[in-house]
Order: sequence, then structure tokens, then C-alpha cells
Amino acid sequence: MSHKSQIKVAVVILNWNGRKFLEKFLPSVVSYSTGAEVIIADNNSTDDSIEFLQQHYPHLRLIINKENAGFAGGYNKALAQVDAEYYVLLNSDIEVTDNWVMPIIEEMDKDSSIGAAQPKLLSYYKKDEFEYAGASGGFIDKYGYPFCRGRVFANLEKDEGQYNSIKEIFWATGAAMFVRAEVYHKLGGLDEDFFAHMEEIDFCWRLKHNGYKVMSIPLTIVFHVGGGTLPKNSSQKTYLNFRNNFSLLFKNLPKNRLIKTFIARLFLDGIAGLRFLLEGNYKDTWAVIRAHFYFYRHLNALLKKRKGKEVHPVSTMYNKNIVFQHFLFHKNKFSELDSKDFS
Repeated sequence: MSHKSQIKVAVVILNWNGRKFLEKFLPSVVSYSTGAEVIIADNNSTDDSIEFLQQHYPHLRLIINKENAGFAGGYNKALAQVDAEYYVLLNSDIEVTDNWVMPIIEEMDKDSSIGAAQPKLLSYYKKDEFEYAGASGGFIDKYGYPFCRGRVFANLEKDEGQYNSIKEIFWATGAAMFVRAEVYHKLGGLDEDFFAHMEEIDFCWRLKHNGYKVMSIPLTIVFHVGGGTLPKNSSQKTYLNFRNNFSLLFKNLPKNRLIKTFIARLFLDGIAGLRFLLEGNYKDTWAVIRAHFYFYRHLNALLKKRKGKEVHPVSTMYNKNIVFQHFLFHKNKFSELDSKDFS
């Protein structure tokens, strides 16, 4: 790819059977993405997304993937064909606001150690409430449980400007993730074995291992529908979340933390499986068991991913157990967690 053709910012929407979202949200993306080129990458949709785009948005660049390789593979294939300084990975079920791109890019331009960033993510249906998939920046605890500034488990806070500060975080949401293109390719992009769910946390963790920072830059806001391709109560979602969370920890934890963490997780996952069972969600209990078996079967492949990699403790991890903090000590808000407990 010739350097001359490089654009500054490419907003890339990965679409899979999302015609209704494109129809609803693409107008705001096209109108408000000042300073960026909008590109649609289609992940082998079987609805009429492509015809819709060709008819109504013939001026937009359309990349067509020959297969649905999931979120990770779909983006890797598409971004290999996009020459830009920055990528913005944007879900199709997001409504953006005026000039939502450049204030974040300006902050990244000022500091070359920022590898990835995100805007503030609010709920499309409850516009004054943080959205589950990223809120005002993501974190994980020492056992791999993700939470956000503005969301602890299912507890979503109202946005009253309490998380408007620019802050270093652990992970940026894959629903609206800004990333330096050069760094994306240097790290080999998203891990395709994840297929969907948590690949952005894995990517951000790898960024940190390589000396980059991940930031929440809530100078701009986007509104996210959420659960766009898999419903919230899907047992497949439960399976992918547990399975990928194991891979995430195994790939990225320092060696001296691995055994302790996995023993604790066996206990915690046992409780989760039991809870699903008592609630009558048998498929979810089975999903947890399946996730464990997948992990044991793929240990060798995961060991290869660790081999020769720089794996060390990183900043902004929450060094307590968010499960206990939330369910036992009733900490429902990010602001109730002690900042001294973050590395």
C-alpha cells in the first residue's frame, strides 16, 4: 500500500446481517464523522445489507469478507485492506453525535504512548445511563472479571458527569474502539480464536505488555443499542464469555499468578454454574462446563501463544475480587471502589 494514499482516520463498521441497524444509524455516522472516512466491512451477510448499501450509500467504500470470521477475524481481514493512521472499530448498532471522532484523535496525537481509546458509551434506550459494553472505560479484576467506570456487573449508573475525566483504563470497548493502525498490525490484530467477546480486552492487555496505554477519553459520546447479534440471555454468549475469559487470563497473566488464579476461578465458576442451575438456566450451566472443557483441550495452543512473549504485571488492574465487592459488600458503583486497589 502506498503511503501517499494513507488517510488519517478510518471509521470501520463490521456488519453481519445488520441492515436494520445500517438503515437506522449509518446516517448519523456519515453526517457526524468529520475528518474520517467511513468504511463498511461486511462479514458475509445473508440479509440484503449489501444491496441496501450499494443502493443508498454507493459513495462509501465497501469491503466484502468471503466468510463470517466473527468480530476478530472479520476486522483483521478488513483492516488489512485499510491504509490509515488510526482505525475506529465501530459497531453497527451505535448512534454517534456531532464531531465525535476528532477530539479523541487530537488527544491521541498529543501522546504517542496511547495505543487505544474510547469515547463515553451511553445506552441508546436510556440516554442518561451508561451502556453495559464499555460505559466510560473498562477494567478487570485479578480473576479476569470485567467491569467499567459506570457499570459493575448488571448495575448501570446514571451519567451525571461523574466519569468525564480523561483516564487510563484497562480496556477500551470494541463497540467504539480507537486504535493506532501501526500498533494494531504490529500486535497481529485481534485474536481470531476468540471469534466474539473479550477479544478487545485481550488486545488491550497485549497493548499494555508492549508499553502502550489505553485511555477513556469521554470528550465525546456515542449511544449503543447493545446485544446486537447475540441476545443477552443467550447460552452461546455465556459459553463464549467464560471460554474467552479463560484464554484471556492464560495468555496474559504473569507466570507466578496463573495457578492461584485458575484455582480461584474453578471455585468461582462452580458458584456461577450452580447459580444458573438454581435459576433454571440449565443451558447456561452446560455452557460453563463446555467452556472449561474447551480450555483444557486447547491448553497446548494457548501455551504457544505465551511462548517468547513479554508477560508481566500491568497497570490499572483491580487487585481485589469484584465479585465479592459487589455481591457481598454491595459496591454497585465504580466510584465506591478504592483507587488504592488498582495497580
